[in-house]
Amino acid sequence: MSRLDEVVAAISPLDEEAMARARAHQADLTKPPGSLGRLEELAIRLAGIRGRDGVPLGPAAVVVCAADHGVTAEGVSAYPAEVTPQMVLNFLAGGAAINVLARQAGARVVVVDVGVAGDLPPHPDLVSARVRHGSGNIAREPAMSREEAALAISAGIEVASRLASEGIEAIAVGDMGIGNTTAASAVVAAACEAEPAEVVGRGTGVDDAGLARKLAAVAAALRRAAVDPADGVAVLAELGGLEIGAIAGVVLGAAAHRRVCILDGHPATAGALIAALLAPRTTAYLVAGHRSAERGHRLALARLGLLPLLDLDLRLGEGTGAALALHLVRAAALLPAEMATFSSAGVSGAATADLDGAAAAGAAG
Repeated sequence: MSRLDEVVAAISPLDEEAMARARAHQADLTKPPGSLGRLEELAIRLAGIRGRDGVPLGPAAVVVCAADHGVTAEGVSAYPAEVTPQMVLNFLAGGAAINVLARQAGARVVVVDVGVAGDLPPHPDLVSARVRHGSGNIAREPAMSREEAALAISAGIEVASRLASEGIEAIAVGDMGIGNTTAASAVVAAACEAEPAEVVGRGTGVDDAGLARKLAAVAAALRRAAVDPADGVAVLAELGGLEIGAIAGVVLGAAAHRRVCILDGHPATAGALIAALLAPRTTAYLVAGHRSAERGHRLALARLGLLPLLDLDLRLGEGTGAALALHLVRAAALLPAEMATFSSAGVSGAATADLDGAAAAGAAG
């Protein structure tokens, strides 16, 4: 059995007993039932993921998977490919948006080089797991071989497994790779059997001509690679990116270790789609951090059955939306852990009698 097969087999359903306890506890908290809305639902699901309820969420990490893309040769990005390694260095120096937001959320940042086309110096926060120097130009050739796709997924699995062993309880996933919204759009189009126009957006902010080139590149990739939309490894190998594969691995590894996994935007959710194709149970462990401004992200979230926590028109990537949503995930776990119950606080619960009926009876008397 391969490492991937082992991890897929290790992903179990949510703990229904823990969820039942959490649901009962929610009903006893000093608030009207359902008054905390989706935070209550999230708290119950966190109990199912973790196998326990009423416990604050522990340490968190943001995993930023990075790789380059050959499809940049098609003029699909407003920025040159050299920006990928430059931004990785910025992450490691602590100067990017994700560093600021992760610090605010009390999360560490781990960068995974799974396919950056440039040399990177060793760093304590850098995981060197490079499969190759960037993916192929998907408009003209496969992004990678099936073997390379499996290696990229495995790299993400190992990162998630290591973080779990270190006591990390929440894993947020982000991405870095110039050209990767093009690859993400191709993955989403294939997995969701959608047309390019339904999934392609402006990414880094391309103009109309750039958007036309991006649409053409995704359309060419889909024509070239008639993949089975149910074959996650094939979709990744033909149309994806190395960091998208690593994100899929992080998602799988998090689920196998019963860790909540918070998704960022379009490329991160494309990685989660690959993971869900390989192991459908992973979707129960996912939280959609936000809804990206990218058109295809909405389709990917719908395919996964996820409702995002935030909608701020973000399109930066890096894990920024996931880091912001981490505050809400922590809040969902903290509320049942620290709120008083009706019995402990001496607060009267909701009346059980039919008040309207009682009033009517009184009037009649």
